[in-house]
Amino acid sequence: MADNREFFYRRLHSLLGVIPIGLFMTQHLVVNHFATKGEDEFNQAADFMANLPFVLILESLVIFLPLLFHAIYGLYIAFTAKNNIGTHGYFRNWMFMLQRVSGVVTLVFIAWHVWETRVQAALGADVDFQMMENILNNPFMLVFYIVGVLSAIFHFSNGLWSFCVGWGIAVSPRSQQVVTYATLIVFVVLSIIGLRAIFAFV
Repeated sequence: MADNREFFYRRLHSLLGVIPIGLFMTQHLVVNHFATKGEDEFNQAADFMANLPFVLILESLVIFLPLLFHAIYGLYIAFTAKNNIGTHGYFRNWMFMLQRVSGVVTLVFIAWHVWETRVQAALGADVDFQMMENILNNPFMLVFYIVGVLSAIFHFSNGLWSFCVGWGIAVSPRSQQVVTYATLIVFVVLSIIGLRAIFAFV
């Protein structure tokens, strides 16, 4: 029974990491990328997302609750997993270890980012181009955001590989190699989008 429960939790953890969390992250990066077109374009895109119908319900059910479960169970996996890169330095073993490390880094980044933006918005602040410009004018915060965004993108991209393998989409060694290349492309494309958005505020 305990094994079945853990199997279910791991499958749910993997699924939520892609849908809806991964999709939301991708959408969030695309919206932020409007900053490359100027302050007005970004503010219009941000206002559109902030004024969606039932936005609080959507944020709670589609983002925050799945993210909370993914984070809590992810921490359990991170601190109970046995890494064996010291004995077997294969590529996937390194990816397994980096997935856990990037998960912890991403969690810290998301917690701070939510505090700086979503919580401040609830307290009456305007989440706009000017806010992000002020945040990223601090060199420490600029580095923090670069590391955090890249960590989140890596965690999602590498997690896609685990999702495809765990859910039986990529079973053969050949298909797993194809998925490796595909997720590498996802990482590169989303990283370019994320970094361009960050530097558009600087």
